[in-house]
Order: sequence, then structure tokens, then C-alpha cells
Amino acid sequence: MRWLFVLLLIAGCESGSAQPEPSPLRPLTPVVDHSAAKATYTKFCAPCHGVDLKGYVADHAPSLVNQTFLESATDQYITQSIALGRPGTSMPAYTKARGGPLDDKQIAGIVDYIRSVTPTTPVVLAAATPGEPARGEAIYKEYCKTCHGDTTVRGEALHLANQTFQRLATDPFIRYAVEKGRPGTKMLAFGGVLKPQQLDDVVAYVRALGKGQTVSQLLPPPTGKEPMVINPKGKDPTFKIRDVKFVSVDEVARELAAGKKMIIIDARPPSDWMRVHIEGAISLPYHELPRLDAIPKDVAVLAYCACPHHLSGIVIDELIKKGHKKAYVLDEGVNVWHQKKYPVVAAPGVVAAPIEGTGMSGGDHTGHNHP
Repeated sequence: MRWLFVLLLIAGCESGSAQPEPSPLRPLTPVVDHSAAKATYTKFCAPCHGVDLKGYVADHAPSLVNQTFLESATDQYITQSIALGRPGTSMPAYTKARGGPLDDKQIAGIVDYIRSVTPTTPVVLAAATPGEPARGEAIYKEYCKTCHGDTTVRGEALHLANQTFQRLATDPFIRYAVEKGRPGTKMLAFGGVLKPQQLDDVVAYVRALGKGQTVSQLLPPPTGKEPMVINPKGKDPTFKIRDVKFVSVDEVARELAAGKKMIIIDARPPSDWMRVHIEGAISLPYHELPRLDAIPKDVAVLAYCACPHHLSGIVIDELIKKGHKKAYVLDEGVNVWHQKKYPVVAAPGVVAAPIEGTGMSGGDHTGHNHP
């Protein structure tokens, strides 16, 4: 979660959205009973961010208890990051106002729980000083691009070009993260490497990365009555299976094009399904496993997510426990499927997520998905 990406980490509306903001997207009265909030966190966030909140369980999901993050992130920022997610990543929008599973009180409870695990004194962030993007570009390419990517390539760290991150993060917040780093991760404190003007220039260039797609309207929410079986009169697919349960997007696309019969499950929250999903896929989120009882056992079943196969793995493992013999994970996930231009249903304005990059040129200051 914050994907909680920023958290850090709309599976829905992004900058320029015509949809109203979820109300309220700010902390409610502090939650006293942390047990309820902890249970909510454990169900929805721990699969990626870990039960200890230290992150990196799946898809580089960041630590939610990092000292420099907590002391510089406002409750508003964390709340909105959970609510709106990080579109195009494995951090979906969790607010019900965007098709997610959580109401305002539950989101506020998670924020309060995160704060309670590692109490931190907030810092007063200095006002931002305007920088020069042209100067910042060279610095960014040397120190940052390897991990953070750019508008077309996503690295293993927080994708700074993400539209929702750009909406929520202030210049002082970004500068503080660059200056102080994320202790305990690969994100160094660049305050000891770069001069103050260079820090300002990097922030200015990061802002220049924020020009991207705008999504003004999502797809209608799933009804639960969508046809379950694709090509119901077709033959069973023949897959080349990796490690017992993983099937590549190319294999699945080929068998679909051949009219083979199968069920495809979108294991993400409905907010992501409403943004873009594989054509014919049904929405059956990882947090609604009892619904799997309705899946017939005589049809090949595939599940996907954006992790690329952590949340979908939860769904498939549960199907296997229920006796399914033909249950598989879409190996590379929905983003690769979309990047390869295989059939999807997408909201207006949604384009394929940036390609996951490896070994990009740049310095040796590598980093994780720090918020």
C-alpha cells in the first residue's frame, strides 16, 4: 500500500481529474483502539509492506516506519497516499470513493496505527527555493535515474514521475527526502554530496517529470455479475508452466487469441480494475477470498496483479487449497500485459505503465521505494 506507494504508495483520477476528492482526505479523530486499525492494516497493507511495517515484502513496497519519512510526511499526505494510491503501480486506490475497499475512518485508523508504531517528532520543513530544471537534469541522471527512472522507465525505487505522487508531495518534502535520505535503505542522504543549490535544482527537475497522462473518468465499477468464463465453448488451454503455477503473458495471450476457455481474475482492488483490466477479466480482489468458492474447478483459472505476482499468488494459493488443479499466476503481471499491447479495457486517458528498468545508466547511489 502507499502504492501505499508512497507510502509511498487514482487507481483512478489523476492530476486534472474532474471527479470530486474523497471526503474527507484528511485525518479524522485519532483512533484510540489500535487493535482494529492494526487488523485493517494487516489485511490490506501487510501483504506488501510487511506486518512489521518495514516494507519490501513485494514489489519494493517501502517502509512505513522510516524515521525521515515519518518526521517529514504529514498525516494528510499519508492519508491521501492510501486513499488515492499510485496509479500504474501495485499500490491501488483504497478509498471507497475510488472503488477501493476502505472508508475514511478505516484509512484514518491506518494512519494513526502507523504513527503509533514509531512515534516521531515532526520537523518543520524549510520553504522551497526555486531551482533550475536544466541544471537538475544532469544531477538527476547521475545520482537518481538508476533507481527512480524517468517518465518512460520505472526503476526499483519510488517512481517520481507518478502523477499522484506529484500531486501530493510538496517541494520541501521532496527536498528533505533527497537531503536526509532514508536511513536503513539504499537511499543515501545527499545533503553531504550535493550543495544546497543543487538540491533545489534536483527538486525542480523532479517537478519537470510530472507532466503526464490525465484520467478524468474511470470505468464503471464491477457488478460481480460479469461473465466469468472467457470463450466458454472453447477447448482447454495448453500452457508452458514455470515453477508449477506461473504462466507468461505471451502464453496466455496466445491461448486467448486461439479461443481457448479460461477464467482470468483481477486480484487487485476494484479501483484498479476500474482504471484498466485485461479484457474479459473478472474483479475478485485478494481481500475477498470467500468469493473464490464460486470459481468452477473444471476450468483453467489465472490471476494477475501488478506486483507482479504477490497478490495474485495469494488468490491462486487459496484456489489450490480449495482443490483447483488448473490454477495459475500470470507471471509478469498486468503492467507487462498492457505494455505488450495485449487486449485490455481501459478508462479514457490511461496508457501503459512505464516499463520496469534494470541496469539503467547512472551513478551507484541505488535506492528502494522510499516515500
